[in-house]
This record gives sequence, C-alpha cells and structure tokens, in this order.
Amino acid sequence: MCRNIKLLHHFEPPSTREEIRDSALQYVRKLSGMREPSRANRRAFEKAVDDITATITRLFDSLETNGPPRTREAEKLKAQQRGLKREEQMRTRILRKMVPPPTA
Repeated sequence: MCRNIKLLHHFEPPSTREEIRDSALQYVRKLSGMREPSRANRRAFEKAVDDITATITRLFDSLETNGPPRTREAEKLKAQQRGLKREEQMRTRILRKMVPPPTA
C-alpha cells in the first residue's frame, strides 16, 4: 500500500509536485484505511492529500542541504541491493528451518 512513499528530497532534477502528491495520497490511504473514499468523505480525503502535499513542498523548500544532490539511478541501485540482501537473508532463514541441526 505504501509503494509510492519514498525518499523525495534533494534530487537532481528535483522531485515533481506529482511525485510528492502520489506519496501524500499513499500516506492518507494508509492512515485512513481507505483506498478510495466514499462520496461523503471525498472532500475531506482530497483536502488532506492537498494539505500534506503543500506542507511537504514547503518543508523541502526550507530544508538546508550540504551534500551533493541524489540521483534517481543511484537510489534505484541502492534499493535493488537492499532487496537482494533481504532475499539472501530470507533464503538463509528458510534453509536453517529446513535443514535440521547436526546431531552429535
């Protein structure tokens, strides 16, 4: 459910308003427990997404950074490496459960 909530600050080129809004939408969905609001709740739901988008945009504009900007390619590579590490850890755990410990 939170696949679009990701690191967005300090990129070159900068994150777009759409990327920030997509993350805000996922955040509101997660916290409200609603994938799609009813007609009665649509206005409140959309207002929350818009408010969070505006707040995060102001936050990004006011943050000071000292390091070089991130690149999407480097972040994608880091995510792939984390995924491979998680897979290896899961494989190791499963194998430990499948192979009984040696008996003396």
